[in-house]
Amino acid sequence: MPPEDSKHSPVADGDHSIDRAEDIGPDLHTAEGRGMIRKATAASAMGNLTEWFDYGVYSVAVTYITLHFFPGDYGTLLALATLALSFVVRPLGGLVWGPLGDRLGRKTVLTLTILMMSGATFLIGVLPTFQTVGILAPILLVLLRMVQGFSTGGEYGGAATFMAEYAPDKKRGFFGSFLEFGTLGGFALGAAVMLVFQVALPEAAMNSWGWRIPFMLALPMGLVGLYLRSKLEDTPVFQELEERGEVEEGSSLKALITRYWRPMVVMFGLVACLNMVNYTLLSYMPTYLESQLGLDSNLSLIVIIVGEVAMMAVIPFAGSISDKVGRKPMWYTSVIGLFIFALPMFWLMGQNFGLAILGFAVLGLLYIPQLATITATFPAMFPSQVRFAGFAVTYNVATALLGGTAAMVNEAVIETTGFVLFPAVYMMIAAVIGLVAVKFMAETAGASLRGTEIPDAHDTGILAEDPS
Repeated sequence: MPPEDSKHSPVADGDHSIDRAEDIGPDLHTAEGRGMIRKATAASAMGNLTEWFDYGVYSVAVTYITLHFFPGDYGTLLALATLALSFVVRPLGGLVWGPLGDRLGRKTVLTLTILMMSGATFLIGVLPTFQTVGILAPILLVLLRMVQGFSTGGEYGGAATFMAEYAPDKKRGFFGSFLEFGTLGGFALGAAVMLVFQVALPEAAMNSWGWRIPFMLALPMGLVGLYLRSKLEDTPVFQELEERGEVEEGSSLKALITRYWRPMVVMFGLVACLNMVNYTLLSYMPTYLESQLGLDSNLSLIVIIVGEVAMMAVIPFAGSISDKVGRKPMWYTSVIGLFIFALPMFWLMGQNFGLAILGFAVLGLLYIPQLATITATFPAMFPSQVRFAGFAVTYNVATALLGGTAAMVNEAVIETTGFVLFPAVYMMIAAVIGLVAVKFMAETAGASLRGTEIPDAHDTGILAEDPS
């Protein structure tokens, strides 16, 4: 459905000369087309893997961060608050990078964000500690987390937009799911690297310098992602927009909100649900299993890694299914399932190691229908000339308010009340928010992303031949 003022907009009128039924993405029937989509998928996913590798490492390294940067009674809470602070600046990143991505191109912005993101993570690994330089140490850590958050504000929305606009319309769910494959891969790799070092090194060495090495690995990972992106042109959709002279040179936040407030509100609810679950399940879980349930630190990492690997194995299938049945049925399945099973699965995780793996895996698999369809769903909620900005601003504001604070909120409530099952309640609240948002979400499976009108599956997607 186009925005309310589209009938008065000259750029919207230009859509009439576009055959939106024609897919301009790579032709999967040719070797060149298959090679191009593989490169685009790898380039997008590698940046995402680097981004979430940082969060995975930091989440597991909270104990070491507390020891070296926040000694004292509230050290763990301050370390988690520093993680949350990086999310506070993500909306600022979205405000800066989003309009730039719509004006200069997706590729240009992604080149800059991956360098900033991986560089900031690397520098955390070489910071002096509180014992060495006093209060300067946590200040520098906070500044680097803010740089990381600022760059992430453009990286994630840009990578999702890039992947969505490269993927063939009828397989956007499948190819887009590999961006989230990178998300889980980053979390799992971060946890696995930390586990290897914890097992291989004596405790004294790990506490002293071993915790630094995983952070330092982010730089070479970022350079690999930069190389992959340098080998690709900008997306076919953006190139067409440039050729038609429909790139918006001076779009403002006010204009974006005025024209597209409806999809922004709906997406806000979807992202709130997504990330309240995501950061409770993935970022906070190592701390929760170790400090609240008393699980050995190495065993808690094994729980996370096994669960995330299981999720990675399923995610491409979930993305492919969404291309056939639509995005909305997948989201309904996820939010309803999480609401029903959150409490019993968190209770199960508190019983023993084996049941902790089972409980985490069940919740992870129920989360997959959301995670697998992010790249296919969110970019399609906006027209191409404001897609990057609409995605980046909405996603990062919602994530900062209700996602990045998840670990801190969960820890604070448990410490205050002693109610160790609160994370399950938090996820149930997220599911309710998601359920309401899905009701108002437009179906976009298979819809063309070309042109200056909001994609709609009733026009060019899986509902195009539905008489309703």
